[in-house]
Amino acid sequence: MKRRNFIKGSAAAVVAASTGNLLKAMDILPDGMEEAGEEGGPLIVSAPMLQNFAETSVGVAFAVSALANGYVLYGERPDLSDARKVLCGGYRLTEPRDRVVQVRLTGLKPSTTYYYRIGADRIHYGGGYDMKVLGTEEQPEIYHFMTAGKGTAARFCVINDTHNNGTSIPSVFEKVHALAPSCVIWNGDASNTEETVEHQVRIFLDPKTPRKDYAASTPYLLCPGNHDQRGWANRHLEQVWMFRQNEERAPRDWDLGRNFAVRLGDIALVGLDTGEDKQDTNPIFAGLFNNAAYREAQTLWLRDVLRRKDIARAPFLVVFCHIPLFDSRPDSNPGDIVPDDKDPRYRTDYAAWQRTCARLWGPLLEKAGCQVVITGHQHRYRYDASEPGRSWAQIVGGGPKMEERGFPTVIEGDIEAGLLRIRVHNILTGTVQDTFTFKKRR
Repeated sequence: MKRRNFIKGSAAAVVAASTGNLLKAMDILPDGMEEAGEEGGPLIVSAPMLQNFAETSVGVAFAVSALANGYVLYGERPDLSDARKVLCGGYRLTEPRDRVVQVRLTGLKPSTTYYYRIGADRIHYGGGYDMKVLGTEEQPEIYHFMTAGKGTAARFCVINDTHNNGTSIPSVFEKVHALAPSCVIWNGDASNTEETVEHQVRIFLDPKTPRKDYAASTPYLLCPGNHDQRGWANRHLEQVWMFRQNEERAPRDWDLGRNFAVRLGDIALVGLDTGEDKQDTNPIFAGLFNNAAYREAQTLWLRDVLRRKDIARAPFLVVFCHIPLFDSRPDSNPGDIVPDDKDPRYRTDYAAWQRTCARLWGPLLEKAGCQVVITGHQHRYRYDASEPGRSWAQIVGGGPKMEERGFPTVIEGDIEAGLLRIRVHNILTGTVQDTFTFKKRR
């Protein structure tokens, strides 16, 4: 038997038994995927979501109903007559998926408007010698976005603690749409505890809101919360919310795919991940978490990005993270109680704020002249003014429910009369709860 025929015959003999199981184990194909979805019904089942944008790159993610090889057509002309096609995946191979397609656009120009359309080839995969395109689908809509940069409008919004499409989500997205920011920071706890990619798709790509294209033209940045790493699917959140590609980061920082430092007009935006609100040593986690080392690695990253010219020279520095870095209440658990977070001095057996992160990152933020840190986690809006030894103010966003005690917020930042103006929108009442202004640093 010729070698090629032998290989093909061997593959055919085992593909039914092994390929599906292998792809399921890799979380590419779910049960029944070998037959399901190959005919009938739309292939693309969500609007695109712009993720993890920067001055020269942006991610585009969308949901699909079957194994698909996705792509994005983009260009600077509204009719896409100059369009380039970028496939999902990297240089050598594409990355066909059956739930979420992710395409990273790189080599873009800062502060530039681009237009784009999404598409996908429906793929039959029966083995290494049994692949074919069953059809191609493109959404007719052409969307647009602007990259970050000094020439981009200095206007951002922050949402937090939406907890798996809580009752506030439609109103939150409507407010963001009305404010028309250059980008949105989702400041943690978008999830509860997600075990499947399908649940993540419903949170980010197909949320419970009439505005399904909420992130198709407005880029989103993510500062994960403690809940966003709980559950089997959330341990690999990058399956739905992409990292930057390796060439966009220093090798030391390849695992820090959710940190960001971008320039938005006169504002430098820096995002950090406070991680869990419980110790790695807490028995509830069975030794499966390593947040202590993660926070220390981010400290090195933060030191370097604060020295970057575009960040260091920005008149305003705003930092985002999920768990607060300060709390004046003596009974608020600071998150560094080993081994299991329990101490009779504190109201909770989990961190209300992150003293470890404050000690690691606080001196760097102080030296850099950070004006304000925006957080969430506590489900209660609060403002902490600066004080001696802590020159930055802290704004804590509200909760996920439409109720007076823990009303949801959309925090808006922009530049007015040479000052950084931050307004806290109360989504329950539809009013501006508070307005704060900050002078330029140095």
